Amino acid sequence: MFKRLSKIRFLFSGLILLLTPLISFTTVAVDFTVKGVDDGTLKDNIRLHLNNLDVESTLLSDPFWQEEVGNTVATAVEPFGYYNSSTTIEKGEGENVILHVDVGVPLKIANVNREIIGAGREDKDFREKFNAFSLKPGDILRQPVYESFKSSMFNYALSHGYFDFSWQATRLDLVREDREANVLLIAQSGPRYNFGKITISGEERAKAIIERLRPFEEGEAYSSSKLTEFNRMLNQSGYFSRVIARPVVSEAEGLNVPIEITIVHKPRDTFNVGVGAATDTGPRLRFKWERPWVNSRGHSVTSELFLSEPEQSLTVDYRIPQRDITNDYISIEAGYQFIEYTNSNTDSETLTIAAHRYWQKYNSPWQQDGSVTYLREKYAQGIEAYQTTQLVMPGYAVKYVQKDDALNINTGTFLQAFAQLGREGYGSDIDIIKSVVEGLVIRTFDKHRVTLRAEAGAIETSDFSRVPTSLRFFAGGDQSIRGFAYRDISPREQVFDPETGELTEDEEPIGGKYLATASAEYAYRVADAWRVALFTDVGTATNDFDTDPAYSFGTGFHWLSPIGPVRVYGARGFSEYENSWRLHFILGPEI
Repeated sequence: MFKRLSKIRFLFSGLILLLTPLISFTTVAVDFTVKGVDDGTLKDNIRLHLNNLDVESTLLSDPFWQEEVGNTVATAVEPFGYYNSSTTIEKGEGENVILHVDVGVPLKIANVNREIIGAGREDKDFREKFNAFSLKPGDILRQPVYESFKSSMFNYALSHGYFDFSWQATRLDLVREDREANVLLIAQSGPRYNFGKITISGEERAKAIIERLRPFEEGEAYSSSKLTEFNRMLNQSGYFSRVIARPVVSEAEGLNVPIEITIVHKPRDTFNVGVGAATDTGPRLRFKWERPWVNSRGHSVTSELFLSEPEQSLTVDYRIPQRDITNDYISIEAGYQFIEYTNSNTDSETLTIAAHRYWQKYNSPWQQDGSVTYLREKYAQGIEAYQTTQLVMPGYAVKYVQKDDALNINTGTFLQAFAQLGREGYGSDIDIIKSVVEGLVIRTFDKHRVTLRAEAGAIETSDFSRVPTSLRFFAGGDQSIRGFAYRDISPREQVFDPETGELTEDEEPIGGKYLATASAEYAYRVADAWRVALFTDVGTATNDFDTDPAYSFGTGFHWLSPIGPVRVYGARGFSEYENSWRLHFILGPEI
């Protein structure tokens, strides 16, 4: 027992002896204060170098460590042209050490000699880049500027097709006694390479689409910016799950560099299911099927089924791409829709077939749409019996969309105007012209966010009683005048009691000829993901403007969730037929 205790005490004592040197020689970081240097960048570089110096303040009285500190400071200031610095050390309080630094007189540029050898000599842009070296005779020597220029020139050359570029000679001669420096830069540009043939690593069916997307021609001077744009267009085309285009310099034929494209096509069919909710429509479910490749020319087809309590619809869209795959295309759409709004005593069944021609200039926020629409709608409105209206309507729309984020928008602008025309005897049962203009502007100033929205529309027709429900104007709801039910604001009509068959005193909206609404909202960010809001809405859907408009005001909050903003509002509505509070819930961005 005693022997065992003696062994334990021996081991413990040995452990203490091993740890004692570690404890005794643990150093405390020195806090250096640099004086005599006004240039902030220079002072930061001195501190950065001193941080790598492992020394105790008690050792700085030793001449060896004083020399080490002086050499460290000298190394830090030399890239900025100071090659004759001196440093004295003063002990401060505690671990603080004061360094008095005299950087001396800097070296200045005496001569700059530059020369281009090779094809770059005749390239105006190459010469401008090369001659943009910022150090001139009389300037203080800045080695970081010199090194940065060499790297940037090398990168510029590669990105513009000078794949054989090299520095034939670079030299920085320091004449310390004269406080001067001489710079020599001789660039060997080599030849400039061109875009070569496109080779595809993967299925060949995309060849026709890829040829239409590429922004360069074979034999054109190589440019990395055009190749980057090519990659962007390929990835946004919607046909590929993964795609990359890159130059293969090692396989160049003469000066033509082949562009290898590695692609992985999207699956033959893709399916998506979306779930959402809003106070206007209640829960809603969306099923989407897409076949991105119908043929080698890039035709695609999409079908969507939408289900909610008041509305069910099925649409099919066949898309034929033109020159610009993503912005220039023909769309042939067919759809069936059934709507039953209990609050407006409205039922309708609608069949539509439409052909659209969309076009949009590259990088432009403006999109245009020319269309022809066939509409056949069976509907019952108010006390009217079911009737059917058929229309063939050419149309034109223009849309402007600009926003800083797909979901959480701080700055955004949306404008849209469209018009449709139908003529009796030309496939339409009535003469009709419908036009709508709408806009929304979002601006954010620090924590303050302002949203302005307006919409106006008009219908001119030979017989308004035969205008289908889907074309009439209604106001009210989450995206219109809050404080009212969806489509609750419009001309109204008495309805029949289903039990007695007689007219009741209740009136229901039946849709109007004209629409005018406006909204203003102010929101303040109270936390990273939360905003509180105040708003007011005003407007009407009417057959004339003699009646007073409906208006509302209220408050609410925004939650900037990972899947998009969630907006909740409490609104008080005022009109000649209703004054009530209503809760509104909206999921998704405004634009």
